[in-house]
Amino acid sequence: MRALRHGCGLIVCLSAISCGGGNSLTAPGTPVTPGTNNVVSVVVDAGPAALNSPSVNALHTTVTVCVPGSATQCQSIDNILVDTGSYGLRLLSPALSLSLQVAAAADGNALVECVVFADGYSWGPVAAVDAHIAGETASSLPVQLIGDSRFPTVASDCSSTGPREEDTVAAFGANGVLGIGPFVQDCPECSVSALPAAYYSCTAAGCTNITVGLASQVQNPVPLFSADNNGTIIVLPGAAAGGAASLTGSLIFGIDTESNNQSGTQTVLTLQTSGANVGDLTTIFNGQTLSASFIDSGSNAIFFNDTNIAKCTGNFVPFYCPASTVDLSATIQGANGISIAENFSVANAQTLLQSVSVFPDLAGTNPVAGSFDWGLPFFYGNRVATAIEGYTTSAGTGPYVAF
Repeated sequence: MRALRHGCGLIVCLSAISCGGGNSLTAPGTPVTPGTNNVVSVVVDAGPAALNSPSVNALHTTVTVCVPGSATQCQSIDNILVDTGSYGLRLLSPALSLSLQVAAAADGNALVECVVFADGYSWGPVAAVDAHIAGETASSLPVQLIGDSRFPTVASDCSSTGPREEDTVAAFGANGVLGIGPFVQDCPECSVSALPAAYYSCTAAGCTNITVGLASQVQNPVPLFSADNNGTIIVLPGAAAGGAASLTGSLIFGIDTESNNQSGTQTVLTLQTSGANVGDLTTIFNGQTLSASFIDSGSNAIFFNDTNIAKCTGNFVPFYCPASTVDLSATIQGANGISIAENFSVANAQTLLQSVSVFPDLAGTNPVAGSFDWGLPFFYGNRVATAIEGYTTSAGTGPYVAF
């Protein structure tokens, strides 16, 4: 399966509102002051001005990209979605003012990628940039330029994968996405097989599915940092049940590499590394064992299936709309057999105030069988670490999540 499978795929339209265990050194949910080399500020807010309506539960940061090797041909781009469920930096071409050279496929033609999310697809070429986040740098990082006007024709096996094309800021819901999940490449299988709706060699006459070496693929930038490269930690304060206009936290690079990113007493849940559910956890809920579950900052709600909760209608589908707030609990279990109980609440999406962008009790149905998606509300009041596969920390070797 594509390692990109979860990435911001369940940021679903909410009518007029949107589309788009503690640490020993720092209390859960207490942001770290930006300014140190490995910390960048993140904010849950309304998103780019180009949106038709403000975002809901969308975590953003700012990334500076430069033409490789240049200190002057650079651009800082805000409203980049922070996504622990996908891999790689992807920029919306309309938000990019730099002129970047398209990368070449192995046959010398242009290298273009199709990205498939649960609610649509995005299309665009691959290019190299030097990416700067906080004081960290990923040099010559392959990124995707979504909606690049040089490649207006989407391959048919890409456009047939989803209900809509997400190649504009308004459709995508952000100026880009920073995929910092627990693996490195977005499509390891593409290095050995030419898969549909993945990578292409493109000319003016059309595009052909191709294989792409791992180093040329769009990939998680964190392992390319010279330090603090074994994972990430997202820290967000708690949010009031009634919501808030915005919420500011921290994205910390590295685990057990600095004084501000120590593992402490967090519970470590390892992720599956083989089989059909690579990268997933197990959630036990309502007597069901859901082995295709995951924790994903790129999803704007908690998505699961419960026939006892009233569903919204009209433009608020597929969210839940109970008459009063419902308090629930579930157990999250890692591949290492360790489990932890989590409490969460579900409020009526249709009656939520439309003037705020932070909704901790937002939940909806999950279209993926056997899955429980712990989206951004899970991160409120929490300190969530994501360790990258094969990289070590004092708490163990990735891939794992810890909180």
